[in-house]
Amino acid sequence: MDRREALRLLATGTALQLAPRNLVAVLRAARRLVETQAAPRTLNPHQEATTRVMAELILPKTETPGATDVGATEFIDLMLTEWYDEQDRTRFLNGLTDVDLRTKGLFGKNFVDALPDQQAEILAWLGQKMTAEAEASLRPRGSSSPALSTNFYFMLRRLTLTAYYTSEAGATAALHFQMIPDSHAECAEVPSEKGGH
Repeated sequence: MDRREALRLLATGTALQLAPRNLVAVLRAARRLVETQAAPRTLNPHQEATTRVMAELILPKTETPGATDVGATEFIDLMLTEWYDEQDRTRFLNGLTDVDLRTKGLFGKNFVDALPDQQAEILAWLGQKMTAEAEASLRPRGSSSPALSTNFYFMLRRLTLTAYYTSEAGATAALHFQMIPDSHAECAEVPSEKGGH
C-alpha cells in the first residue's frame, strides 16, 4: 500500500475499523516515530504553535483527551515530513501563512495571539470556504473549481482526525476500537503456584 492510498483511507476515522492489516501496521509505525521525534522537522516554531492551537480547537479536551493530549501536532509534522510530497507540504504551509494574514487583517495579530472568539471566527471562515469548495467540486465536469483535497482546512482537519483516531486514546475511548494482535502465541505452560514443574 502506498502512502497516498493510506492517506485516502485515513480521511475518516471510521475507516480504521475496516482498514487492511498493512495500513494498521503503517499507523503503528507512524505512532512509534512520533514518540521518538525530538523536534518538528517541517513546521517552524510559529507554524507548530499555530497548528497546535487549530488542532485543539478542532478536537478540544472534554471528558476524552483533546488533539494536544494525543500529540496531533507532532503527528501532523511527521506526516508533512515523511508522507506528503513537496506540493502538498507547501500547500499546507501556505495555508498556515494565509490564516495569519487573515487574522492580522481582521484583528491586527497572528492567529495564536488572537482571542479565542477571534480564533473561532477564523475557523468558521475556513470551514465555510471548505464547504464552498466541496459544493463547487460537485458541479458538472468542465468546472475549474479546485479539488477539496487541496483545501488547507480540509488537510488540517483530516490530519488532526487521523492523529486523534490513530492514537490509543482516540481509538479506544472514542471509537471503542480493540486492536487485534499481530500474531497469536500458542498456549504456554504456566508453572503451578505450588512450585511444581
